[in-house]
Amino acid sequence: MSNIAIVYHSGFGHTQALAEAVAAGAQAVSGTKVSLVPVAEAEAREAELDAADAIVFGSPTYMGSVSADFARFEEWTSKRWMARAWQNKLASGFTNSASWNGDKQNTLVQLMTLAMQHGMVWVGLGLAPGFNHSKSSIEDLNRLGASIGAMAQSNADQGVEGIAPSDFRTFEALGRRVAEAAGRWKEELLAKAA
Repeated sequence: MSNIAIVYHSGFGHTQALAEAVAAGAQAVSGTKVSLVPVAEAEAREAELDAADAIVFGSPTYMGSVSADFARFEEWTSKRWMARAWQNKLASGFTNSASWNGDKQNTLVQLMTLAMQHGMVWVGLGLAPGFNHSKSSIEDLNRLGASIGAMAQSNADQGVEGIAPSDFRTFEALGRRVAEAAGRWKEELLAKAA
């Protein structure tokens, strides 16, 4: 069994709904246990994060970067960095913003950099870009063309209903990919230890 922790901040509910989609995708992989951890609870749930085989980071993109709440979490993780508690765990990330672009790539790079600082191994989205030719549609997986992690676009004047169904499916695909990778990674580490 592999343990996946999804650590996220959600300012208006969109990122939480997307975190739940990542969790649903991960839980679809047999033998996977998933924990949703809002950043406000991360310190109290430190042992849970330390025990995870993979940690997926999620933040909305505000002004081309992670939210202030997620940035506080990043700074808190320096205690885990000093202990090398997350060394060799798998990591991945996701974000959303109201704009189609919104400089979301910067947020994913920031999440990936956090993981690299901790000595983690990054798992990208692994999907070809969608919605980029005349025969494609908004219903394509990875309609925003991400590679580092998953991106969604949520209309500024709507709640969760403003997120495209294809974005939810893309986030589920990220969860499945991370869970499958975590299962293989854990088996390999256990085989080396035997």
